[in-house]
Order: sequence, then structure tokens, then C-alpha cells
Amino acid sequence: MSDTIAAIATPQASGGIGIVRISGQEATEIADRVFTSASGHILKNAKGYTAHYGFVHDAEKKIDEAIALVFKAPKSYTGEDVVELSCHGGLYVIKCVLRAVLKNGARMAEAGEFTRRAFENGRISLTQAEAVMDIISAQGEQAARAAISAMDGKLAKRIEGIKNKLIRYAAHLSAWADYPEEDLIPVDTNELSGNLKECISELEKMIAEGDTGKVIRDGVDTVIIGKPNVGKSTLMNCLVGSERSIVTHIAGTTRDIVEERVVVGDVILKLADTAGIHSTLDPVESIGVDRAKEKMNHAGLIIAVFDNSVPLDENDYKLVEELKNKNCVAVINKTDMEGKIDTDFLSNHLKHIVYISAKNENGIDELSKAIADILGVAKLNPADGILVGERQIDCCRNCLKMVEDAKNSLDVGFTLDAVNISIDCAISYLLELTGERVTEAVTDAVFHNFCVGK
Repeated sequence: MSDTIAAIATPQASGGIGIVRISGQEATEIADRVFTSASGHILKNAKGYTAHYGFVHDAEKKIDEAIALVFKAPKSYTGEDVVELSCHGGLYVIKCVLRAVLKNGARMAEAGEFTRRAFENGRISLTQAEAVMDIISAQGEQAARAAISAMDGKLAKRIEGIKNKLIRYAAHLSAWADYPEEDLIPVDTNELSGNLKECISELEKMIAEGDTGKVIRDGVDTVIIGKPNVGKSTLMNCLVGSERSIVTHIAGTTRDIVEERVVVGDVILKLADTAGIHSTLDPVESIGVDRAKEKMNHAGLIIAVFDNSVPLDENDYKLVEELKNKNCVAVINKTDMEGKIDTDFLSNHLKHIVYISAKNENGIDELSKAIADILGVAKLNPADGILVGERQIDCCRNCLKMVEDAKNSLDVGFTLDAVNISIDCAISYLLELTGERVTEAVTDAVFHNFCVGK
């Protein structure tokens, strides 16, 4: 019999409501020791999906009035009996409730243990469990939609489709190899090769979507670059929504990197405002310029700012040259002033150009659309069920390699036994992805970053 666990399921701060969650075979018995229903109902005898008003107490000491929600196994989040005690959201009060529950037989839950029990009891797959934390941590609409889609099982269905195809091929190949005397339908190698190619195509698509999904989930390192006094800091402050960078008319005000995390459209940008790139003899400015170039070379996205009110100069031309083959959007700033910049030159050398006035906050929507286009987010539909997290993507990459090996072995004339070994390995990686065949170490790693109470 597993332990009965308990934890505070709401944030550790004052609020309108606070919830202590109890899960396990003794959940209702323990709840009855600390909760008295105003109607006299005993929670152990209560039906699932019922709510009961009453009071929580520690021995004879009344703690607070509360609502007890009862969920009976297997129709609960964890698949076990669950009771949730909802009290007023004072931090002291809710901690007193938890202490009373722990004193009466429950054990403090570990991080992610409620969701882990849901996975171990077959209520959800491992991909759905990972989606729970993504829902909690989502900072944008796309990230939330992707997580909800995975939680709804759409990702699991895509994986299931590939897995079932591979299992069908493996079963046919095994039967053909193990029972040659039986009157079995011969393996059509051309058909098998075509089907493996379809699996490769779907896996490649899922991996590409997963890589893009990491952008909306984790954000992308982004640097604002340009020569001094083009409006980089003004743009930074505009995107952040507060005066994060110092803005003056004096060139070279920003000498170090200023960083902030912002949401632009549906994309999280780990944004860095840098020193203006230009030739200088000032040793302090020179350090700032070197750091800006280093940041630019490692960034996933570059926002290159140019001044609309002055002609391009040598610093601009050098910057454009360095931006070749990089994820970059050229921002022509100060469009509220007379245009003197050579827009034809920029258009001929840079693919994505946006016109803005950071000072007046004009053109930011166009910048957001350009960023989504560059990063591939604009074409991504999170509702389709996309991979989330490096573990899932890595499992798919390993599966893809095995399916490619199977197809290559088939195409060059290797025995079907050799082909089937690769297919079996591919299936194993998919089973690891869904959690149907997973080591304790992998499970521990998945739930390591969960919050206590979830």
C-alpha cells in the first residue's frame, strides 16, 4: 500500500483561497480526522465528486471554515482517493491545515508526486505529465495551447500512429522469420520501404515542430544591435514596458549589456540591449563593443536597428556584412523623422525589414509578426500536438535514426532480420517517449522540476 501524501496545492502566498490536497488510500480517513462536516457527513462514506461545508481543526482547536471536495479512485487526478480542503488563503492558516493533515497520518508530498502518481496509475502518459508543468509555466498563448494540446493527448495520438505502424511491420517481419513453414503473406519490401519513408517524414516534421516549439516554450536569446544612438535602448524599453535601459541623446550611453525577459506576440525573447557597435579608442567603450559582438554571434535572433534620419555609414555597412546567414530582422527606427537612409541597400542585403518609431511605439506589431515569421512560429499550430522539451525531441531523433537505418538496410539488400532489429530499436525509443517503457532515472528527471503540490 502506498503512502497517503499531502501538500499545499496553491501558491505559497496570501490569496482568496488556499488548498491542501490529500491523495492515497487513507485520504478520506485522514481528512475525517481534521475536518468536521456541518451536515454531519463522514467523508469516507461520501460519494465521489461531492463538496462538503464544515470546519478544519487540529484536535480541539478550530483552524478555519472549509470546503472538502471528495474524489474517489479511480476517477481522480491521481487515480487514488483524493480530498481537497479549500480554506481562506492566509499563508498561516493554510500551513496550519497542512500541519494538522500531516500529524494525522499523511506524508509530505515530494515535488511532482501527485502527477507522478497519475502517471504510475495509468491516468496519463509521460508526455501528458510533462505537459502539466508546461501549462503551469506557460508565458504566452502559443505555449499554453501547445501544453493543453499535449495534455489532451493529441501529441500521444501522433506518437501512437507511428508506433502502431512500426509494431505492425515488426510483427509481420518476426512472424515471417520465425515461422517460414507457415503459409504467410510474403513481405513486400517495396511497400515496407515506402511505409518506412512515411514514418521518417512524420518524425522529421515532429522534430522540426518541436524545435520551433522550444522557442515558444523556453524563449530565444535575442540581441538588439546597432551603432550608437540609433534607438536600441528606446526599443528595449518599449518592448519591456518600462525604462530598463538609460536613454539619452548622447551616443554611447549603453556600455554594458542590459538583459530582460519579455513576451513579444507569442514569443518569449530573452532580450539583451548592447553597446553601440562602432570603432572607438575608448577602452571602456571597446569592451562594450566586443561584448556586443560576442552576444550577436551566439544569439538565436538579432534585432539590428538602423537610424532612418541619417545616411548609412561604414559602421552600418560592416554590420550588414556580419548579419549574413543569421536570424535577423532589420529595424529602421525613427520613422517619425525625415528619411535619409538607403532603404534599397538594406532591402537588397537583408530579408526582413520593419519600419518603426520606438519613441512613439509605432510599428511594434509589424516587428512582432516579423519575429514570428523568422522563428517559424507563424506557421506552427500548437493545437496539432507538438513535442515539448529536449527529452521528447531526443527520443524522436533516436527513433528517426533507427527508422532511417531500417530503410537503408532494406534498400541495400540486408536481410529482413537486420531490418527488424532497427525497427525494434525505433519502437523502444517511442515507448520511452510515452513512458510505456521507461527507466526510474528518466521518470525522476521528468518530475524533478515540478512544484510541490502538483
